[in-house]
Amino acid sequence: MNSPSLPNPVKIQQKAQLMSASEIDRTLTRLAYEIIEKNNGTEGLALVGIRRRGVPLAQRLGQMIERIEKQPVRVGTLDISLYRDDLSTLGPKPVVQKKEIGVDIAGKFVVLVDDVLYTGRTVRAAMDVLFHEGRPGRVQLCVLIDRGHRELPIEAAFIGRTVQTTQREIIEVKLREIDDAEKVLLMEKQG
Repeated sequence: MNSPSLPNPVKIQQKAQLMSASEIDRTLTRLAYEIIEKNNGTEGLALVGIRRRGVPLAQRLGQMIERIEKQPVRVGTLDISLYRDDLSTLGPKPVVQKKEIGVDIAGKFVVLVDDVLYTGRTVRAAMDVLFHEGRPGRVQLCVLIDRGHRELPIEAAFIGRTVQTTQREIIEVKLREIDDAEKVLLMEKQG
């Protein structure tokens, strides 16, 4: 009797390195200046990082803006796992974290920070959480990489780099705070 064959696991291999540690740092410095300029300084500004890799990016941007403007910048954390509309892709039991953002967003100019903008679903979910927590005066999106393929009409106000990808390609952002590495990789699904 033949046993049913299991599908071959998808293999992913590195295709290219898109950014080095120094390129990430220079890009974040440029983004910090753009955020300051577009928001006329730091008055009423709050950065909110989307868990996971958006959090250290928001913290770094906050530190850079604080050094430039000599004013403290509020930085919060957003966990959207319960708000996703594609939970089935996250596994059977998504991990539920504390929901508190950690900063008051009512009336503030909120800059949502994430590592990669792809379909727009994560940002939509993040905005649901934000408006559940309070009513910001304005919401802007800042991403390190915009890779296109949007399913929703969402655009970032601040973009580190735009990278056109195919559906078989994946952008991997590695940050020292989480991954013990600092680079952006273009990966490709094989098979």
